[in-house]
Amino acid sequence: MGTAAGSRFTGRLEGLLRGTQRDYSAGHERPLRGYLTAMAGFGAYTAAWATAVRLRRRPLPDRPEPWDVILTAVATFRLSRLLSKASVTSPLRAPFTRYVGPQGPAELHEEARADDGGDAVGELVTCPFCVSVWVASTLTAGQLLWPRGTRTAMGALTALAGADALQLAYGALTDKLTGGE
Repeated sequence: MGTAAGSRFTGRLEGLLRGTQRDYSAGHERPLRGYLTAMAGFGAYTAAWATAVRLRRRPLPDRPEPWDVILTAVATFRLSRLLSKASVTSPLRAPFTRYVGPQGPAELHEEARADDGGDAVGELVTCPFCVSVWVASTLTAGQLLWPRGTRTAMGALTALAGADALQLAYGALTDKLTGGE
């Protein structure tokens, strides 16, 4: 494609995106361009993992083992919350977010910054549901490439999730027994 033809194509594409953004959001600020970039990034990320699995000639299982699904689910839950909500990981989110206040035990409420397209990244990194897609994909690829190490790490994350549940249950029981003193 020549330079002039490429410029016309790019101009049409940008016009289409602006029109779609305007029609879709109807006065609400929605970072569709950022979401599109995140989707493309996720596609490239999973393609890279798939390529690594293929190059290592790792066979895919006929179906996942139920225990692996449970382990992956719990580890994904815990790592996603750790990355998207934990106080200790706030430096990773800080370039894309603003601190609002505490939100639950050792967790923060943060909002995405609405500048330079970082709002889509800010929404992604503060949303445990959004982060979990990336985490589950990473853990799944890890199970295919480095099964022993990945399952060990997932076991530790699952133990951490269990410990968190016990801490919360203990706190609730203590509050109930002492009348919330």
